[in-house]
Amino acid sequence: MVDTARQGRVGEFRGVAGPYWSLRPVCGGTEWEAEPEHVRPADAIGRLRAENARCNARSRGEVL
Repeated sequence: MVDTARQGRVGEFRGVAGPYWSLRPVCGGTEWEAEPEHVRPADAIGRLRAENARCNARSRGEVL
């Protein structure tokens, strides 16, 4: 999912928290809450960038 209110930040949908959606960075990290009207599905390029970032982080030995 892409959070358009946060400069196009890409995250995985984790669930609903009250009126907000919980998203988690693809590379791991702290979840954030987004307003559903500012979230849209990621396109193919957005998903590829997020997956590439995750692979790069893993190759650097970062804990995901």
